[in-house]
Amino acid sequence: QISSAIARHGAVPAIEILHSGCYAHYSAELGGKLYGPVHTVTESGIEIFEMTEEMILRNIEDYASAAARAHLGGFNRIVLHAGHGWQLSQFLSPSNTRADRWGGKSIENRARFAVAVCDRIRQKCPGVTLEVRISGSECYEGGYGISEGVEIAKQLDGHCDVIHVSAGNHEVPLALTIMTPSMFQPDGVNVQYAAEIKKYVKTPVATVGALADPELMEEIIATGKADIVEVARGLIADPDLPNKAFFGREDEINQCMRCLYCYSHHMKRANYRCAINPETGNEHELKHDFRPKVLKKVLIVGGGVAGMQAALTCAERGHEVILCEKSDRLGGVLRCEERVPFKARLARYLDHQAHMLSKTSADIRLSTEVTPELAKKLHPDVIIAAIGARPVVPTFIKGWDRPNVMSAEELYMHPEKAGKKVVIIGGGLVGLELAVFMGMLGREVTVLEKMPVLNDGGNHLQGLAISGEIEKYGIRISVATMAGEINEKGVVGVFTGEPLPPKNPMPFSLPQYPPLGTSGTMLFEADTVAYAIGHEPLWDEALALRECAPEFYQIGDCLAPRNIYQATSSAFFLARDLGRKY
Repeated sequence: QISSAIARHGAVPAIEILHSGCYAHYSAELGGKLYGPVHTVTESGIEIFEMTEEMILRNIEDYASAAARAHLGGFNRIVLHAGHGWQLSQFLSPSNTRADRWGGKSIENRARFAVAVCDRIRQKCPGVTLEVRISGSECYEGGYGISEGVEIAKQLDGHCDVIHVSAGNHEVPLALTIMTPSMFQPDGVNVQYAAEIKKYVKTPVATVGALADPELMEEIIATGKADIVEVARGLIADPDLPNKAFFGREDEINQCMRCLYCYSHHMKRANYRCAINPETGNEHELKHDFRPKVLKKVLIVGGGVAGMQAALTCAERGHEVILCEKSDRLGGVLRCEERVPFKARLARYLDHQAHMLSKTSADIRLSTEVTPELAKKLHPDVIIAAIGARPVVPTFIKGWDRPNVMSAEELYMHPEKAGKKVVIIGGGLVGLELAVFMGMLGREVTVLEKMPVLNDGGNHLQGLAISGEIEKYGIRISVATMAGEINEKGVVGVFTGEPLPPKNPMPFSLPQYPPLGTSGTMLFEADTVAYAIGHEPLWDEALALRECAPEFYQIGDCLAPRNIYQATSSAFFLARDLGRKY
């Protein structure tokens, strides 16, 4: 069913085949043995057994049989995964120190397994297109670099139809954030590996790595850095990306922000979700697209992430939409981050939403604050309040009102206010990302968090990526540390003595950081202090509009603190439900 659906809509059905090898964690959870190239014991005490030659030969046949079944099922393109730390990659790695023909220092020996699998698939599946995915570089100490990546590609040259070049290793934390490039990586960060390999092989080379900008993709092909560009997250954010690019509608592409929410959600053994595409992961529900029976006049108050999504969806479904925003721009509080280098894609998303709204029939009114009087005058059938929240001000900390103390939002908007030494109170994503921004500007940064762990807001991979930046910029972290007082010298931290919790069960997330002391107090010198301790929903302001229309709803931060996914998702589904029956 899947392959035929793909084919009848004009695409080539392709399927990826891999074996987890020594990382077959689900098998281990069920009591099974784990096998890899060599015998070893992991840091967590799990024993990995060495594969015998008989097992290797049987696996070669198993790969080919899996490919044959897929081909029989209508998949005309087989992608053999030999990168990122999976079984074939484990054999390609220098950690494969076997003393036989399947390993050791010889790259020919280490590549023998992958080459044999390719040859057997071709024998068993004549006519199928075979693509082999490798890591051009494993990007960690102890793994192989691009020079060995080139030699591996040479071994595969002629044994497959496409060499697909990625990078990194999913079992090495910071290499994982290169394998799935984070917002801290430059655009096209992994293209360099494909470009280098392409110099040495005759087989067509594909590149990959959070590519979402069609102009960059075109440049990669035009300059000969790769023959093929492959896209994954870009299609999660906008499945119509290729068609929009083909038909000259690039301005309508909802480009991936590289926030890693999709992958973090998937790592919890859940479906993929996308922070900026509420349809992703909800396709089964959305295929029953009942159009509204009653079209309504909808007043949306607030033009942030939630308000813009609600307005877009309401307008697309035929409702009459008035969107009022009290500032002179759409985008809401997140506009404070638009000058942050690693948030360039967030700024682009906000601009994209505003642009898409301009193409609808929605009546956009900027610099317009909605009072109950104005709301009643407009006679809406529905009011959707999306007016956001205000930062929680730490009035409980002595010295909170000193002139060098400000909210994270203010420091984002006015980074020139930051002195040489910056202390940030609050170790959630807002505070941590602000710390990275300050580190990029050359400031000495310390983050104080009263809880015994930092908080990544459930976006574990973003937390992991941040940890790399924390190390890069020498940012100091002190958990279990309350801000007791702010004075002319800095922040007096009070160590709570709260014990650190057991190791985080999520293997790829923020590591645990210890407090910089166990008891008593410590002065953290600061020229500037920023607080990022949460937001308070604008409940009273929102509820003042409650009686101004027959239907009233709150979405986004004015209901409760929300991340981008929660804001877009709640706005999208609320808008879809309007007018369904009455």
